[in-house]
Amino acid sequence: MDVNKVPQVDYAIIGGSSTFSINFPEDLKRDDVQIITTGLTINTPYGMSPPFKLFMLKKKKIITLKMHGWRGSILRADASRQVFWVLREAGVKKIVSEGGVGSINRLLRPRDVIVPTDYLDFSMRKDVGLGGSYLLTMRKCVCPDIRKELVRIAECEAVGRVFDRGVYAVTDGRHFESPAEIEMLYRLGADVVGQSMCPEVYLAREIGACYGRLDMVVNYAEGVIKEWDYEEMAGIFYNEPLRIGNILLHTLDRIDPGQSCGCPQYRKPTLLKD
Repeated sequence: MDVNKVPQVDYAIIGGSSTFSINFPEDLKRDDVQIITTGLTINTPYGMSPPFKLFMLKKKKIITLKMHGWRGSILRADASRQVFWVLREAGVKKIVSEGGVGSINRLLRPRDVIVPTDYLDFSMRKDVGLGGSYLLTMRKCVCPDIRKELVRIAECEAVGRVFDRGVYAVTDGRHFESPAEIEMLYRLGADVVGQSMCPEVYLAREIGACYGRLDMVVNYAEGVIKEWDYEEMAGIFYNEPLRIGNILLHTLDRIDPGQSCGCPQYRKPTLLKD
């Protein structure tokens, strides 16, 4: 369904690899979920958006999409702009994202769940924005209210251990990093490595939305503990999405669209004037 009018909605879920293998949220088979629209694409200044899905969780309207909007024929920077342009026009106030990560911290093992609290950006997509004239302070890049609920719900739902903080190192991929790169990231203080927290965290701040994310460890990063196991990763990819999906929905069920957390105050008017 191609439309030009963007639906108004307070909540968004940006899907990643942890729910990619299921039809989310239908496969959760929840009585409190009602699908409104599927295959919703929006014409944006950056090209046609990826397909969104609109659904109700009890009385809350939520918009979601798969895999951060990445498509083979679209630059990932443009895919991110398309997604967040739609979220901005929709008036989204709360964004929850998810994904799979590799463990750099030697204490982490596959199936552990981590709620990142900071990041190191080694991607090549740092200058990805929507043209807003803002100074973006990244002092508290993750919303404390979303983080609190993600941790609380994950501790009830997760199979593995839950870590309530950590540093997410962002790389471009799509290949895995080399052992030397992982050792560098470890020495710099990274706990996990993935490809999606940036530029999402910048764009969420630019549109004035609260942002939080939940990541499942799906493999040991190169050179950590042991060589990563393709079969183990595949097992996590196909067997854990229902649990992750329920964590996301339980979390959004418990948070309101208000922003007393103060996240919008970290977006300031630019001091650079024409």
